[in-house]
Amino acid sequence: MQYNTSRNLMTIKEYGRNVHNMVSYLMKIEDKETRQKNAEAIIEVMAVLSPQLKDIEDYRHKLWDHLYLMTDYKLEVDCPYPVPTQEAKEKKPDPLHYPKTKIKWNHFGKKFEDLYNKAIEEVDEEKKQGYVSVLTLFMKVAYNNWHGENVHDDMIKDELFAMSKGKLVHDPSKKFTEFVDIVDHTIHPEMQRGVKRHFVASNASSNRNNNARNNNRPQNNNNNRPQNNKFNRFKKKNNNNML
Repeated sequence: MQYNTSRNLMTIKEYGRNVHNMVSYLMKIEDKETRQKNAEAIIEVMAVLSPQLKDIEDYRHKLWDHLYLMTDYKLEVDCPYPVPTQEAKEKKPDPLHYPKTKIKWNHFGKKFEDLYNKAIEEVDEEKKQGYVSVLTLFMKVAYNNWHGENVHDDMIKDELFAMSKGKLVHDPSKKFTEFVDIVDHTIHPEMQRGVKRHFVASNASSNRNNNARNNNRPQNNNNNRPQNNKFNRFKKKNNNNML
């Protein structure tokens, strides 16, 4: 009996011992045409054993890379894709350069601060109100994400007023939809999606509550009113006596 500890280590364990044995046999084939056919057959077996890779775009390219990896990049066949190299595989990615600018309000993020600065510098009063509406709705989304509860418009209004030292005044009667077309489209897309998603969810929640109240309201329909059998018998008896 042969134990796994005495066998060669598997480069990619997900493909199993049999695939690694086929790859080892592939490296011993001297005829190039036969080696090419066997390599393509192994690729088909690997595709069957890893159906989750089919969700990846151009997944066969990944299978060929795995085949070269299992042969320690020594396989000599006609690959339909660029042949990978060990140097490219082991090359370390370039370090990420993180921004070192300080965020004024960490819980709102950098994009909120950029939009806030645009609102302060805006001269057109109508467009400034559009910026203010986006800022306040984004603040409500942030509070909901951090605290798991909704906040009143007056609280948002007071906080924005204090943050801007009286330069930005929020009017709760104005809705975000009135300013969709005039708000600058340089706002970060994630902020736009978050604010709009919150607005749509708020309207949907309001509609559900209204429908629930309407469904629970008793209907004044005489046809659906249950009949009292004792009252009917009493009424019928009195009518017979009168006759």
